[in-house]
Amino acid sequence: MKPWIAYSLVRLGLFAALFALFAYLGAQLILAAVLAAIISFCISYIFFSRLRDAVALDVAQRRSRGATVDADAEAEDRL
Repeated sequence: MKPWIAYSLVRLGLFAALFALFAYLGAQLILAAVLAAIISFCISYIFFSRLRDAVALDVAQRRSRGATVDADAEAEDRL
């Protein structure tokens, strides 16, 4: 599985679990969403550094392999 898919699924699952917990505990939906977003960000930042590093490495490897020529970027260069 590609690292960005795994990292995205873990973060989305963490957010969904926290959102469901806060909604179950009776928080308003907006408050539950904001709390779940903040807490899931903090948890993923602290505990999922390996997945985040794997995503960063994958992006760097893709960029170093050479990007395809972007027609829009070439058009801007000519202006």
